[in-house]
Amino acid sequence: MLFKLATSDRLEQVVKGLPGGEANAWRAASRYVAGRTLDEALAVATGQLGKGHGVSLDLFGEMSTDPEQAARVVDEYLELAKLLPDADVWLSLDLSHLALDVDPAGAAELVANVAEALPPGRLLQIGAEDTTRTDQIRQCVLEVAGRGLADRLGATVQANLKRSPEDVETLTSAGVHVRLVKGAYIESTGAHPYGEPTDIAYLQLAHQLAASGARWSLATHDGRLREAVQLSLGTVPVEQLLGVRPEVLDELRDRGIPTRVYVPYGPDWFRYWLRRVAESRGA
Repeated sequence: MLFKLATSDRLEQVVKGLPGGEANAWRAASRYVAGRTLDEALAVATGQLGKGHGVSLDLFGEMSTDPEQAARVVDEYLELAKLLPDADVWLSLDLSHLALDVDPAGAAELVANVAEALPPGRLLQIGAEDTTRTDQIRQCVLEVAGRGLADRLGATVQANLKRSPEDVETLTSAGVHVRLVKGAYIESTGAHPYGEPTDIAYLQLAHQLAASGARWSLATHDGRLREAVQLSLGTVPVEQLLGVRPEVLDELRDRGIPTRVYVPYGPDWFRYWLRRVAESRGA
């Protein structure tokens, strides 16, 4: 129910239509959201860099079916690429924000444009979405990587999906960085149950990634999994979401473990905030 509410246009309209509703919602959301504008996001990113953490900036958006809107989104990403500070800052995006569902070829072209605009040593991290899009996302990433841009691309692999060992093999063979997550989408088929089965799959994928020699990182707030990987495989970079247990990142930094904070921003913040609320309630 919480996740259904988190993707409800109607709920967003109702809350924002109430007297003081949007202001109160934003007050709660601002813990997890860097801001509604690019300047606000860059200020938050600068603050995280000052704490010794890397950053991955993301302009909110998903489920677009308008190629013209997708082109405008990429224009902002291209502007963002020009403004990136001379520091450890990457970019993130979801491919459904680039109208992947209606124009896969166009989405791949847009991804390539952003990757080409990045300064050397930076990555464009592609987010994971529900399994109806997993094949298209992988195909897009591989197509762009095949243009000689693999060193600028990152893909997200969800441990709860039973297909993920094969996806890891394919992506690492193409030279793409992998961000390993548990998986935040409720899937009806092709997925491990949450809890121990997904945790075991996560550890197995971590060992698969380490054995491959690929570039990869842990993206989890599960301290038991994180420490199990660090103890068994040595130092592995850790990524976390803005506003979620920030003291953990500071402690990891002090231990010499590379850290990165996902820093989202933009006007479409409401449903992202509700997803974080749902996760905090155990959903």
